[in-house]
Amino acid sequence: MPTILVADDDANIRELVCLFLRNDGFTTVEASDGKEALDVYASTHVDLVVLDIMMPVMDGWTLCKELRRANPDLPLLMLTAKGETWEKVKGFELGTDDYLTKPFDPLELTVRVKALLKRYRIGSTQTIQLGSVTLDRQSYKVTRGTDSITLPLKEFELLYKLAGTPGQVYTREQLIDQIWGMDYAGDNRTIDVHIKRLRERFATAPDFRIETVRGLGYRLEAYE
Repeated sequence: MPTILVADDDANIRELVCLFLRNDGFTTVEASDGKEALDVYASTHVDLVVLDIMMPVMDGWTLCKELRRANPDLPLLMLTAKGETWEKVKGFELGTDDYLTKPFDPLELTVRVKALLKRYRIGSTQTIQLGSVTLDRQSYKVTRGTDSITLPLKEFELLYKLAGTPGQVYTREQLIDQIWGMDYAGDNRTIDVHIKRLRERFATAPDFRIETVRGLGYRLEAYE
């Protein structure tokens, strides 16, 4: 079963979270601050991290940034009492995949963890299936049924990124950094232009939709 790292300075919260996760069959490891969490991550195979924001030595903001730098594909779930919109936006900008505020429902926590692990497995493959639409990263081909669709490279990369983790919100800054590169000097509104083109190309596709998340960015919703 997957190993979950739980980073929180509150021992009672760590014990509670680990208890629920273990009851669901997960293996858990713990850390009481961000620095300890990085040490655990460096020495232990970790499949997902649940992290608090307010921690001593190294806070969750910095931990999130460092983990994302170390592994762009590591699922991260922020579990915190801080629930203001700007805090959520900051969390997503730093690289978290999901956000759950305290007090939390244990069932919701385990469901979100399972959903993130499922997204990660989808995102790590070279082929993504969205109903009748198939994205092949190796050949950069897109097919819809028996029809082949040609996409410019950046449009393909953008669609592939969003489709690899359905439901996950990406900010414009994240998409620019991960697709155009951190040295890109253009306007990040280029994301809006590419999203518009993708929406036009797949306007009649019933399998998925790219949604705008007001104040945050974009996410792809896939339909069965």
